[in-house]
Amino acid sequence: MNWASRCNQKELLDGDDIPFADLAQNLRELDVINTRLGGHRITLRGLQALLPKDFPETLHVAEIGCGGGDKGCVIARFLQEKNIPFRLTGIDLKPECIEYARVHSGIPEPLVDWMCSDYEAVDFRETGRPHILFSSLFCHHFSDEALVVQMQWMHQNSQLGFFINDLHRHPLAYQSIKTLTRLFSKSYLVKNDAPLSVLRAFRRADWIAIFRKSGLPPPQIRWEWAFRYLVISGKTDFR
Repeated sequence: MNWASRCNQKELLDGDDIPFADLAQNLRELDVINTRLGGHRITLRGLQALLPKDFPETLHVAEIGCGGGDKGCVIARFLQEKNIPFRLTGIDLKPECIEYARVHSGIPEPLVDWMCSDYEAVDFRETGRPHILFSSLFCHHFSDEALVVQMQWMHQNSQLGFFINDLHRHPLAYQSIKTLTRLFSKSYLVKNDAPLSVLRAFRRADWIAIFRKSGLPPPQIRWEWAFRYLVISGKTDFR
């Protein structure tokens, strides 16, 4: 394997016409993986990095590629515990993911808006731009060229900034998740896509190059256990 560059092989999850039961099993297992391997904890760290102290407004947080809504659920619980007024927006292209999120996320409907859409087609003019935008395990589905555009979109559509929680391309990460999913997963999607996700993932130099091409200021890039990068792009011009 060529670890110097990202793999461009598409994941099964990027295909169409996945049976709902198979997709639901995939979403349940991804939630377990995020819980047990620290992915949700990293998402909360990204949120806290951009959240001002004593924020005077109702915080609007939006996620692109929200999947089954598990990350939104974790954020909602955190903000409720901190007594921070909030509303969430979850955006995903797959209607099955939005349907699953509505039923299983556990977030009361007045506090969340689930949107079935390509993220680039979302118009925030009626609701106002989110204060914070984020994605988790979403970016590795895109080419570097598409990510340049995606970073620009997230910058333009967020008030405080955005953060990304995604995988570190590393041989040990690949072998570990391949073994774990082979032993414990009941989803053919997870068994195929989890190792492939690592091959499609990033090294620090990849993120530096993507942001340089996007014309945005250099982000904070934090390595997190287990084999993740937390990429934070904050703004200083919030009003």
